[in-house]
Amino acid sequence: MKIALVNPSWTYDDSIYFGCRQPHLPLELGYSKALLEAAGHEVLMLDGQLQRLDNSGLCERVADFAPAMTVVSTAPTYLFWRCAPPELRVPADFLNRLAGRGGRTVAVGPHGSATPAPTLRKLGVDIVVRGECEEVVEQLARCDDWSAVPSTAYLRDARVVSNGGVHASSFADHPPLEWPADWIAAHSHHHHRFDDNQVGFGAEVEASRGCPYNCSFCAKIDFRDAYRRRNHEAVVAEIDRLIAQGVGYIYFIDEIFLPQKALLEALVDRDVKFGVQTRIDLWKPELLELLGAAGCVSIEAGLESLTVEGRAMLAKRCRLGTEELAALLVDARRHVPFVQANLIGVVEDDPALVEHWRTHLIDHGVWANEPVPLYPYPSSPSYRELWGEPDDLAWERAHDHYLASFQKFSDIQERRPRPLAELEATCCGH
Repeated sequence: MKIALVNPSWTYDDSIYFGCRQPHLPLELGYSKALLEAAGHEVLMLDGQLQRLDNSGLCERVADFAPAMTVVSTAPTYLFWRCAPPELRVPADFLNRLAGRGGRTVAVGPHGSATPAPTLRKLGVDIVVRGECEEVVEQLARCDDWSAVPSTAYLRDARVVSNGGVHASSFADHPPLEWPADWIAAHSHHHHRFDDNQVGFGAEVEASRGCPYNCSFCAKIDFRDAYRRRNHEAVVAEIDRLIAQGVGYIYFIDEIFLPQKALLEALVDRDVKFGVQTRIDLWKPELLELLGAAGCVSIEAGLESLTVEGRAMLAKRCRLGTEELAALLVDARRHVPFVQANLIGVVEDDPALVEHWRTHLIDHGVWANEPVPLYPYPSSPSYRELWGEPDDLAWERAHDHYLASFQKFSDIQERRPRPLAELEATCCGH
């Protein structure tokens, strides 16, 4: 079967989107392609940003390929499924332009995982995958009767039919990915890197998936939830392929890059730099030293709050006090050129105390951002604490709540975000 996998041409004007707006490797499509080709299918994989194609150009490529099935993502890459653009205007625009020329249509991503009914209605696709998508996409490719495929949802007589719960990939045995040379050459961006010595192309790799913690703000209930570690040999082989293609920097998209001594020791001997997101309270000083020796140049540490009360409210399950956490961050900065303490706006936090610790960290070379407003994504515990299980208006409800609650937004949002209905006004059935 001929199958098209499409990461559409993303635009973020007036969006609340918190993620990076540069191109990144669409890992979920890369895994899907590997599994599909192993099963004998012919696959066309497209990425609007990396290939500099707008949605019209992507549609023409798909139409020329004439697939029996087209898969489109509703988030830019697995890295940003937890903080995806709430609006579906970009994938909807692609599908509207495709106009039935791509065979049966499948949407994968956080929207269909948490809220299948409105995603189906807004996009007009034949089916959505619920949860992590790669194995389910391969199952769809070998089934004529899609109603038999687990972890999917579709409309029958205008009513949603869900087949089982969300899918969690086995992940551990995923093969090393291969990326087109022109995609790597177009990937000049070094994600979350701020030092001046940037050499080579950038890339993203996944060494583990999920997180053993359940912080209230984290949108992972419906995907990328349980912690799994990928086969070490596959990760190293994938990194070696990227280095051979001229990659000089890798960002590990792992929700929580836990200390993996074998991987760090393997990276010591390789000419590549890398960045991670992690929890600083899980690292000992000797492992932070090894992390730096292995080539880490960027740490995004999910501290979230600089007070005990704030961390408790966010369900961080952190046993260390603020002074101990600050000491670890400062120690990490001795070995890694850029260390950031991510902070979220928490009402329980004493502003004066937060500013004291922010100043302390910044004075010691650790960047601590101004606390950013918390968006209650439908796949997060915070959403469900406020309103219960997500329904057909979950994204609109979260969006309206966010806009009504805050006057000041993230510094990456160039102006006040617009309401969801306005963002989707030209598509999605609004």
